[in-house]
Order: sequence, then structure tokens, then C-alpha cells
Amino acid sequence: MAKFYITNAIPYVNARPHIGHALEFVQSDVITRCRRMQGYEVKLLCGGDENALKNVRAAEKAGLPVQEFVDKNTEVFYDLSKKLGVEFDTWQKGSDPRHHAASQKLWELCDKSGDIYKKSYKGLYCVGCEAFYTENELDENHECSEHPGKKLEIIEEENYFFRLSKYQKQIEQLISTDTYKIIPLSRKNEILAFLKSGLQDFSISRGNARAKNWGVPVPNDPTQRIYVWFDALNIYQSGIGFNWNDEAYNKWWPADIHVIGKGIIRFHAVYWPAILLSAKLALPKALFVHEYFTVNGQKMSKTLGNVIDPFELIDKYGADALRYYFLAKFSPFSDGDFSEKKFIEVYNSDLANGLGNLIARVAKLCESIDYQQMGSESRISEHIIEDGEYSRALQKFKFNEAMFYIWKKITALDQYINQEKPWALIKTNSQKVRAILAHCVDEIQEISLLLAPFMPNTSQQILEQFKGPKILSQKPLFPRI
Repeated sequence: MAKFYITNAIPYVNARPHIGHALEFVQSDVITRCRRMQGYEVKLLCGGDENALKNVRAAEKAGLPVQEFVDKNTEVFYDLSKKLGVEFDTWQKGSDPRHHAASQKLWELCDKSGDIYKKSYKGLYCVGCEAFYTENELDENHECSEHPGKKLEIIEEENYFFRLSKYQKQIEQLISTDTYKIIPLSRKNEILAFLKSGLQDFSISRGNARAKNWGVPVPNDPTQRIYVWFDALNIYQSGIGFNWNDEAYNKWWPADIHVIGKGIIRFHAVYWPAILLSAKLALPKALFVHEYFTVNGQKMSKTLGNVIDPFELIDKYGADALRYYFLAKFSPFSDGDFSEKKFIEVYNSDLANGLGNLIARVAKLCESIDYQQMGSESRISEHIIEDGEYSRALQKFKFNEAMFYIWKKITALDQYINQEKPWALIKTNSQKVRAILAHCVDEIQEISLLLAPFMPNTSQQILEQFKGPKILSQKPLFPRI
């Protein structure tokens, strides 16, 4: 059986998850479910990015020991994945001793290649990104574009550096030839433009005083801790056995695809392949970069108080309803504006009045004539239905286009029922009614299978209701709000 290894970006755990984390969890899950339905053996990995300076500061503010703080917050992220119906096969914590040892091993491999050296450095540091920036990388307000309103810190210390500049030509070649494929093309071009400006070596350690003795110790230098972006990227390897289970690691690595948000593309498209080249390890095959949510037209910000808690939405409306809104109403390759008001409108029109109403009316008709299935059940399959428009959309990660195709089928079936009017024929032509309903049941079974990667619970409910032999009415899938 062919394998497929997919990773979700490893979230910082300095605060509770927001709606953007939920979006990426769901996108990773859809890709995973599609590959499983295509017959692949799949592993989906995520975890907690726990060794960041921002976690230390957040723990201090909360008055908790750092380990207790990251343990508590990482568990909240994992709980969110479960509430969304996302099935991570591996959840790797950054504070895990096996991860520490694996990251020290990665450091030693890069050092063996002569790519790590020590020097004094002074620069502007964004704690939000956990990254140094030069003046020409900042916005018009001399701030990081990812964290506007937060003043950059001037940091001066002696650190270890990685020879990123040494790998410029190799990385350009890998990306330009799609050996390391970046999706979409616009993000590939962004990285190629960045590479043309010239790569600079970057700091890969922090002094203990600034790191507050938290994180992965630098091998053979107890005064320093490994920079979080050097160790956090390695979660993709440590979680599948790097340095502790060679058999598992050799089976799963390299990753077939990393799923990330646009704000961390440089770390994944430039730093990560350079580190792996230095360590003489295999490179991931593809990088899928999605855009962001705004909220009611504004960027999510604690200062603005517009950070949406996904737990509250799931509790109010259900996981599959939220999954539908994420996947059907937003392109992964464009920023989308999230509002609860729009979500409710979509819920009522597409789910309550659309899919839910179709399922209810067909089930009621089947029940009213004591409809018995004639072979439809045998056509139920666990494998994804190969359909040109739907399959092409999934291959390009255009989830919204795949969902649009499904809803065209729902609309068409509704129109078919309205045209045929089976309820008017029950007393005069029961044979025709059964033929109409046989077609409807077949179409509903197909719709439920097409929905499976996107709305797994809903898909399963529909399949259970329509696999017969008797089809009965049940409570509404999506009660109108």
C-alpha cells in the first residue's frame, strides 16, 4: 500500500486556539481523508510548538511554571482537533525528551557539515514571529506585518549561526523545478523573488538568559538554547521516529506535504530545506500554503477583541456546519472574512434548507410508501467517487470548488423531485414513484460519499439512514437557526 505523510503546521501554544487554527486543522483533515479514501496508508501529524520565548513570557504572565503552562495549552489545541472531527495520528509535543534528543541530533548533523558557527549579533526581533528582521523587511510603521502594533525588540548577544547562504542555489533549483513544490504558484513566485535578493545566514540559538533556560539545550554548550524555528520544524521528523525509531522514520519520511499558513512560508520554503540539505536528509515533496481569516473585515487581534473562539461555535452549531463554512465559502488561496452573521445565513440556506431539507423530504417519501431498496445498498463504497470536476478540484486543493460541485448535485436533485412530483403519483402510479425514489436514493448515497472528506459525521448519518432496506424519517440534520 502506498504511503502518504501529511503535516499540519505546529501551533504556538502561548494562547488558546482561534478560528484560524481550526481552519488549518480542517484543511489538513480533508486532504488526509481524501488520500485514505483513495487507498493510501496515511499519517497526519501535528503537535505543540512549546519551546518558544513567547510561551515563556505567557507562562510568566499567567503565574505558572512553563511546563505546566504548555502542557495545559497544548491539550486545548488537541481537544479542538477532536471536537472538529480531525483525526491526528501523531501529536508531538516540543517539550518531549525524544524531540529534544532528535533536535540535538539534527544540530549535530548540520555542525558535521560545517554549517554552524558562533558570532556576536545585534538585530530587531519580533517575539510574535520568533524571528529577526532587517529594516527593509518591515512595514511603513517599522513593524512586522504579521504583528502590527507590537514594537520590535533590539537584541544583542553572541549566538550560533547557520550557513543559510551556502544553500541558495540548491534551494532555488529545488523550488523552480518543483522538486520541492510550493502550492499555489503565487507563493512559489514569492519565494523565488525572495531568494533572488540573496540569503543571509541566520541565528539558530538563544542565550539562556533570554530563553530563561527553556527549550532544547545546544549540544556541548549549556549556555545556549536551540532557536525555536530550528527545533519546531524538526517536530515533523521527531514525531515519526527520527533518532528514536529508524524503522518508522524510514517508512514515513520524507513528508508528502506540509500544510501551513502564509505567515510562516519562509521558514518552511527556505530555512527547512536548507537545514535538511545540510544534515543530508531527504526533503519534503510539497508545501501547501493557505491564506488567512479576517473577522468582520479586520485582522484578528487580541487588542481589537475580535479573536473568535472555535469551541463556542462548535458547541452552538456543530462541527460539520463549521467545517462546511470553512471549506465551501472560502478559497484556500484568498483571505476570507469570517463573521458569525454570514455563517448563520449560510447555515440556514445551504444546510438547513438545502442538504437537510433534501434528505428529510426523500426519507419522508420513502417512509410514506414503505419503500424497499432494490440493490442500492450494494453500491455503497468506502472509496472516493472518481468524478472529473470533483477530483480535479481536490487534486488542486480547491476545496470550495469541490463543495460547489456537490451542492450542484443537491440542487439538481431537488429540481428533479419538484419536476417529477412523486407525492402526487403515490395513489395512481406507485411503480413510477418507486423508480423516482430509487434514483433519488442512489443520488443521495453518492452525495453522502462525496461529502465524506468534508463533513464526515453528516456523511455517515446520511449513509446510515439510506442504506436500508427500509428508509425512515429522522430528526433534521441541520435544524434551522
